[in-house]
Amino acid sequence: MSVIYLDNNATTKVDPEVVEAIMPYLTEYYGNPSSMHTFGGQLGKAVRQAREQVATLLGADESEIVFTSCGTEGDNAAIRAALLAQPEKRHIITTQVEHPAVLNVCKQLETQGYSVTYLSVNRQGQLDLDELEASLTGNTALVTIMYANNETGTVFPIEQIGMRVKEKGAIFHVDAVQAVGKIPLNMKTSTIDMLTMSGHKIHAPKGIGALYVRRGVRFRPLLIGGHQERGRRAGTENVPGIVGLGKAAELELRHIETAIKKETRLRDRLEQTLLAKIPDCEVNGDVTQRLPNTSNIGFKYIEGEAILLLLNKYGICASSGSACTSGSLEPSHVLRAMGLPYTTLHGSIRFSLCRYTTEAQIDRVIEVMPEIVERLRALSPFKNDEAGWLQAQEQTLAHR
Repeated sequence: MSVIYLDNNATTKVDPEVVEAIMPYLTEYYGNPSSMHTFGGQLGKAVRQAREQVATLLGADESEIVFTSCGTEGDNAAIRAALLAQPEKRHIITTQVEHPAVLNVCKQLETQGYSVTYLSVNRQGQLDLDELEASLTGNTALVTIMYANNETGTVFPIEQIGMRVKEKGAIFHVDAVQAVGKIPLNMKTSTIDMLTMSGHKIHAPKGIGALYVRRGVRFRPLLIGGHQERGRRAGTENVPGIVGLGKAAELELRHIETAIKKETRLRDRLEQTLLAKIPDCEVNGDVTQRLPNTSNIGFKYIEGEAILLLLNKYGICASSGSACTSGSLEPSHVLRAMGLPYTTLHGSIRFSLCRYTTEAQIDRVIEVMPEIVERLRALSPFKNDEAGWLQAQEQTLAHR
């Protein structure tokens, strides 16, 4: 059985051209790029080329790119650097729907004397910019807000947010892990001070990422040690990963326009057909301002985990939310913040596409999903009893 992979917001297939670019740096070119000799120096050239490729994708200068191990490290480094640069300021603004790499750092910082404002979202997952405006003060050191939500695909008005942040003199960090490669970016004209990206979301390997730091923004490193990354991130460079990230960035830029059109078309076809074929289901999130590849659909009166298990039997990979919280029995913090009713909250599935997704794969999902939902609803004692379903879910949560 061939795999139909629609979980690309969790991770992506490594592009064959990326694998080809990496291989020599796992075998033939194994030196240390910081070495003085020629053998190591040629790796330094490869790192510089990758830095240029990533900078080009982001519309940045190569000197503004810091290689990291992943998006989580990038988020941590940006948040802590912003606070270290402004020790007199003790206020942070973020949102209720951030990735755990941001939310859990902010929660920890609250135990260290920082105050954190968690902005709410509406039923579509969008922010209220008036709430942001009212939350900004002279004591605000940092505003850290994702570009696009990993569960719903909702895209925030980042530049409008950035203009308000700049007026108050705070640092603006954006977790763009889900946006890079899916939305054209230009840091030269942006209000963003620091931006996080991760390689395994754009067909590069896991274990490599990058942090954009605007020239002139004060930056104190998270990792202390050697002089690597111009003193901004210590540790011997992961040359194969960096080369892979550079090549992936080059390919993303090459394919971005066609990928946006293709993924939007396939996503919309998947949604429209499922909503027409299956009663009592709806799209979660903003259906106009969102990523081209992401569809989060709520199927009432059934459990998302059961849907995923049955999809898995057909070789179809999807998700009920962030891979970083997949071990939790709690419903998605993103969907809860949006105020979804329990009838939909527990039965929401995320389908996330990529440029490798085919028409035939979408057809197969459309073919099996109505049968799966019908089967599960037939087993549910609450399929025609919304009040009973709500009561059962409330009791389940109360015992967790």
